Amino acid sequence: MTVTLVKAARIVDGTAAEPADPVNIVIEDGLFRDVGAKVTAQADEVLDLSGLTVMPGLVDCHVHVIATTANLGLNAALPSSLVAARSAHLMRDMLMRGFTTVRDLGGADRGLQQAIDEGSFVGPRLVICGKALSQTGGHTDYRGPYDNRDVGWYAGSLGAMGRICDGRTEVQRAAREELKNGAQFIKVMADGGVSSPSDPIGYLVFSVDELKALVEIAKGFGTYVSGHLYCDEAITRALDCGFECIEHGNLISDANIERVAREGIPVVPTNITYDLLASRGAEFGLPPESVAKVADVREAGLERLDKMHRAGVLMGYGSDLLGGMQTEQSGEFVLRGRYMPADAVIRSATVDAARVLRQEGRIGVIAPGAHADLIALEGNPLEDLSLLTGQGAHMPLIMKGGTAVKKAASL
Repeated sequence: MTVTLVKAARIVDGTAAEPADPVNIVIEDGLFRDVGAKVTAQADEVLDLSGLTVMPGLVDCHVHVIATTANLGLNAALPSSLVAARSAHLMRDMLMRGFTTVRDLGGADRGLQQAIDEGSFVGPRLVICGKALSQTGGHTDYRGPYDNRDVGWYAGSLGAMGRICDGRTEVQRAAREELKNGAQFIKVMADGGVSSPSDPIGYLVFSVDELKALVEIAKGFGTYVSGHLYCDEAITRALDCGFECIEHGNLISDANIERVAREGIPVVPTNITYDLLASRGAEFGLPPESVAKVADVREAGLERLDKMHRAGVLMGYGSDLLGGMQTEQSGEFVLRGRYMPADAVIRSATVDAARVLRQEGRIGVIAPGAHADLIALEGNPLEDLSLLTGQGAHMPLIMKGGTAVKKAASL
């Protein structure tokens, strides 16, 4: 049993517009045990964080840890052993930016999750959906118009973000297989996408019957369906079929903004990826036909941020970056900060992100019983969100589960 006492912590978690008064924090066996101004303990280690800002470990609600290149068709064909090795580096870098929990939206499997849990790989806590589910010609079908080769191998390739399934029986089997294999929720490509060749934005993929069948399977397993969604018509169909989370949502209407706010449906915007794809997508391997799609969703997504915030929509932090672009994971903080108050931006990566992941009280908060994930910052992110960027340069301390994965010599 290891006990750590953290002293003089001024906590910022997005629930207030100013840092809280200093408190002491007791960490025991990977969890926060006590938090309070007069809390103390017989400790194996004492950390004095006076002069620093303390935050819960950050949560990214939309990543792809297996996306080692922006050319996802090529990525799917890489040997799984190579993808795993490259993913280990991507995940370690995420942790060193202060992200102690991430939700993977297509590709990561139980093996990567277990490698993190047992310490074989160093990285954030992984929440997984397994393979995203897509139809023939939909998002994650990377064959293009002149290629009709079988893609049944997608389901067994670590580098493939999704798998193809058509018809009620196939989609039910695919969903059941992903859940059997360790998926904690189901991801459905319910609209066209940027990175695949044959599915324009607004492509109403899957039938209503197929979408309802997927929701039925997920709910039967005690979990939910999250949808890759851009256009408003696709969003309406998904909501009507019982989807309980929206990824992206760039073209959502005012009426559906009101609806998701009223019904408590989370939305995970991922605007940083469109900024980078527009300017540097080709450099990172994105095919030309995919680069051309970016303009369809880029500006609209930014304009929707302010409206969703004002409507009270629950929004999680999401980056959705691919390959070499993943170094810009923290850029979403600054980008959102142009349209939302800093406390709301921070909350999207802490307490609100925990709600999106259905892990309230366990992550995204410094409170008794939660995982002892925290970061210390040199400065106040409520005044300067760029402190959360720079590959962790402003973070002298990063802890995951009570273990310091980064600790400055001065502490």
